Amino acid sequence: MYQDKLQSVQDEVNRIIKGKEDVVLKVLAAMIGGGHILMEDIPGVGKTTLATTFAKALSLEYHRVQFTPDVLPSDILGFSMYDKQSGNFEFHKGSIFCNLFLADEINRTSPKTQSALLEVMEERQASIEGETRKLPDPFIVIATQNPVGSSGTQMLPESQLDRFLVCLSMGYPEHTDAVSLLKGEVWNQVSSLKQVLSLEELLDARQAAEKVFVHDEIYEYMVSLAEATRNDELFSMGASPRASIALLRMSRAMALLNGRDFVVAQDVQSVLQDVLRHRVKLGSRARAEGKSMSACIQELFRKVKTPRSQ
Repeated sequence: MYQDKLQSVQDEVNRIIKGKEDVVLKVLAAMIGGGHILMEDIPGVGKTTLATTFAKALSLEYHRVQFTPDVLPSDILGFSMYDKQSGNFEFHKGSIFCNLFLADEINRTSPKTQSALLEVMEERQASIEGETRKLPDPFIVIATQNPVGSSGTQMLPESQLDRFLVCLSMGYPEHTDAVSLLKGEVWNQVSSLKQVLSLEELLDARQAAEKVFVHDEIYEYMVSLAEATRNDELFSMGASPRASIALLRMSRAMALLNGRDFVVAQDVQSVLQDVLRHRVKLGSRARAEGKSMSACIQELFRKVKTPRSQ
């Protein structure tokens, strides 16, 4: 039942986002896994369009903030203002009070504003002026960042990076997809997007993912992969326990999307790069040998024994 509905969501989004089926699949998996998504890419490859498309297909209330150096925490969280007529302070909600929050170019704003997202991403609540306010359920953050070193950017702290379930990259479109973009086919179809999944059905899919069976050997495999990053000289900083939890949640979501009620090793392997790439750091040896992050994570498959399929 869930597979048909979730496939319909992918089909609807893929009508707009041409040639990025794998990215669309993993964004949906992250949403089912109850996590947040970090999109690291150059400007102009369709990250905002992707977020907008998912918001419409999933019936999500959607807010977008363009992060710049002058954006304040109160712009994100909200603030109280004195009302002369009532004689009371009235709270004005910030942009964060929605189902899908797009933090565009998050690494262009100040660390103080970035830190305003730490609590809301982890606890799904916001402490504002001494009062804790719950956020809507579901609450999902899609943050985009320009590559490190781009003009006006600064690195996100490890504590914030670790709160993103996955880090994805869309990359440039293929030639035929780029031609379709120039012809206006993509933009003409955005207005015709239809709702495929309701909020209740998305929450039901999340509950179904939590019930996907995981064999003890698969649990051992996930932990071994995370431990390997801490014990290998290719990495100067290994994966945290939160990374293992993220790997579990993504693997369960991928199993559900593939129509299974149990996780296999291939589910884990298919999302390992996306779960780890923003959480670990390359060591001096890897940098000296010119190895990429992708290649170093790929070596983990060779070093950690793959369990038999369950």
